[in-house]
Parts: sequence; structure tokens; C-alpha cells
Amino acid sequence: MKNSNSILSLQNLSKNFGYIKAVQNLSFTIEKGNVYGILGPNGSGKSTTLGMVLNVVNKSSGDFHWFNGDVAVHDALKKVGAIIEHPNFYPYMSAFDNLRLVCRIKNVSTDKINDKLELVGLLERKNSKFRTYSLGMKQRLAIASALLNDPEILILDEPTNGLDPQGIHQIREIIKRIASQGTTILLASHLLDEVEKVCSHVVILRKGEKIYSGRVDEMVSSQGFFELKTEHKDKLLSYLENDSTFGKIKQEDGLITAFLNAPLSSSEFNTKMFQEGIVLSHLVQRKESLEEQFLILTENQSN
Repeated sequence: MKNSNSILSLQNLSKNFGYIKAVQNLSFTIEKGNVYGILGPNGSGKSTTLGMVLNVVNKSSGDFHWFNGDVAVHDALKKVGAIIEHPNFYPYMSAFDNLRLVCRIKNVSTDKINDKLELVGLLERKNSKFRTYSLGMKQRLAIASALLNDPEILILDEPTNGLDPQGIHQIREIIKRIASQGTTILLASHLLDEVEKVCSHVVILRKGEKIYSGRVDEMVSSQGFFELKTEHKDKLLSYLENDSTFGKIKQEDGLITAFLNAPLSSSEFNTKMFQEGIVLSHLVQRKESLEEQFLILTENQSN
């Protein structure tokens, strides 16, 4: 059954460069109105994946469909805005004239140039030559350029690469603004922080393979863990191992870390321990950050 909200769907998409498996059997669906992140270290297959769905890299196997497959790829890409390389504008021309040229190439009206420049905070500098722009301004102009055809989805490859903290903040705020206006966004990033702050959904890649796909808030919705110390160590370990509320148990330097499978407050747990005759000298409840979650996921993969 077709999903009317589907913007892009990948089914077992793979790409090999000789004997290197850049992307392996990648499947996920992007639905309208969300911000998706493809997250992974350099060399994990993010840019290759974007290249395949934008028809600039030939797939080895598998398939992908834009807009439920109702539209040919060539026509579908007219509804897509993408920045997958460094911005390519004429340095001696103004921002406005560069965008006017893009409109001519894309065969779209020039009516919205000022709106798009305002959206990315460059309206006041529209008559400045491109060569006078900072790296962050150049990136913002590239986003304005990608929005000239009012795309249904905006695709960004490492949008904040090389920018200073202020430039990074500006780009992230612009991405949120564009998303709030209803445009679907797909961005590739190696920065956990970026995905956590900007994206609603994430696909995590490692060596070309998907190791997680889902909502960002569900990725960090683990129940957390207790850090515990007691003189009744054996008794505590026996209790934890036989209680289904707890999953993985770790021991290091006398500290026991017990990961929760279900919600449990520290006061409830302390009361239980007292009833069992186990006195805790140390009890701290913590939740994993997205980074810790990510490390757990990638650690599980490497075994």
C-alpha cells in the first residue's frame, strides 16, 4: 500500500566502489514535514547515499522512489533543493545577481529572490559581491539558492562544515525556520550535537550499514541506569540479575552500573534494597546522553 506522506523511500540500496562496500542494503523512508539526519563518521556512506538518490552516483543494487514512485526521477528532482558540494557562485557578481542566474538555469521566477535572501538573513547584503562574503554567508546563500524552486525537500550534506560557532548557530536556526514552514529536510552530518539540536528523525550509518533508524527522542528515551556501591556486593548482583527491571550490569573499580529496562525511581529502588537487607553506600541515577546512546549502538556493532 502506498504512503501518501512518503517523500523518499530506499529499499536495500547498495553501492560498491570495486571491492569497497560504501553502502549496504540501506532501507528507510522519509515522510513529509520532518527533519531527517543521516549520522555517521566520515566514510560511513552518507554522501554516497545522497549522491545515489540525487542521481549523481549510480547505485549498484536495490532501489529508491521519490514521491511514492508516481513521478520519474528526473521530474521528481525538480521538487528537490540540494547542496551537496561547496557553493559555486560567480565571485564578481552580487548575491542577488547570482540568484537571478540560478533562477534562469532552473527556469523559475525571480519574484522570490528577496524572500529567500531574507529567510537566510542576507537581504541587507544582497548587492554585495559574492567574494566579500564570509564562509557562513556563502553557505547561507547556497541555502537560499536551493530554495528558489520552493522544493518539497531540502537536502544538505554537512551544512555546517568548516564554520565558526556563530556560523554554525546561524545555519542551524535557518534549518529550523525552513522546517517550521513545512519543508521536509534531509541532512547528512557527522556531528551528534547537530542531529540532536535540529533533527526529528535519524538514520545512523556505520561502514555503509544502517545500525539505527527512528525518532531522535526515542533514541534517547532509554530508562537510564543506576550507579551503585555496597558492602553486600554479591547479594546485590544476585538481586539485579534476577530482576527483569534491570538489563545489562557492569562492574568497574567497585562501582556497579545497572541499566534499567523499565522506569524505576531511586527512592523506590533504595526502599526495595533496604527490605532485602542491602545497604547502599552509593546510589546515583543517570540517563545516557545521545552520545552515550550512540556509543552503545556502535559498540554493539563492533562485536
